[in-house]
Amino acid sequence: MRERFADSDSFSRIRPKGASRRGRKADRFDDAEPEYLYFPAEDHDEFDDSEGENPPVTDGPPVGDRWSTWDQSTPTEKGPQPRPDWVITELAAVDTEFGIVKTGKEADVFLLERSVPGTERRTLMAAKRYRDAQHRMFHRDSGYLEGRQHKESRVSRAMAKRTAFGKEAIAGQWAAAEFTALCRLWSAGVAVPYPVQITGTEILMEFIGDEVGTAAPRLAQLRAEEADIDDLWEQLGRSLSLLAYDGYAHGDLSAYNILVHHGRLVIIDVPQIVDVVANPRGRSFLERDVRNVGAWFVSRGLPPEQVEALVASLAEDARLRG
Repeated sequence: MRERFADSDSFSRIRPKGASRRGRKADRFDDAEPEYLYFPAEDHDEFDDSEGENPPVTDGPPVGDRWSTWDQSTPTEKGPQPRPDWVITELAAVDTEFGIVKTGKEADVFLLERSVPGTERRTLMAAKRYRDAQHRMFHRDSGYLEGRQHKESRVSRAMAKRTAFGKEAIAGQWAAAEFTALCRLWSAGVAVPYPVQITGTEILMEFIGDEVGTAAPRLAQLRAEEADIDDLWEQLGRSLSLLAYDGYAHGDLSAYNILVHHGRLVIIDVPQIVDVVANPRGRSFLERDVRNVGAWFVSRGLPPEQVEALVASLAEDARLRG
């Protein structure tokens, strides 16, 4: 499988995995008193004690980079049901990384295959991994966090003051916020990737691309002859309407966080989803979303009045006044 991606321009090779992935000796026995191990006589020849060493103890799978993390997520940390048929939940599955798909200010996205060894069961997923507080940008946080509440007031105060503890709390919120948003939007019918699971700050989701690992292009990358402007605008309006009716706006929508795969429009990057009712700037976020992405469509022939019509329609869907 790795060979298929070796010469691809879409992905860079991942760094070699550390010793913690495989071949690691069990350090819990380092200082323990020696134990007597008994083996059937016929098995003794399998071990060569001529140099006084036991076989290495490994905790990794025989193939791939790690065992499937499916069992490490709680039921609320797994995607909504009914799950698509391609989601692999077998505990014998293994995960293999093939490279990085996208780098960002807050997170990086990797291409990951989950497969069941010895079978034809395999699926490609996007693994989005948020960086810790020391390696992330927080310049956008304040506006998006308005209207969000934390159950502990001391945490809310720390977040507002941007203390070291507050930044850690903010960093911890982003992955959970995006996963929760993806689950909600998927269930509502919005065109977003299916969220498979979340473990810590890693979200596994549907890979939008082909079966050999070529990611779908962003809307901004489409050439005029490749785009059906009217159909894509209709798809976008449908998804944004569902979002608004549920009381939300994307919050950072542009032609760079919309993918188009075989004519299907998919909205990505939703950790900053905005509650347009609770957030005092909710309406401005909604309007900005439409006008930002609308500019791309207008530059390719969409009448400008359709952009303003969508703004008004979404405000009505969200039940916003004025």
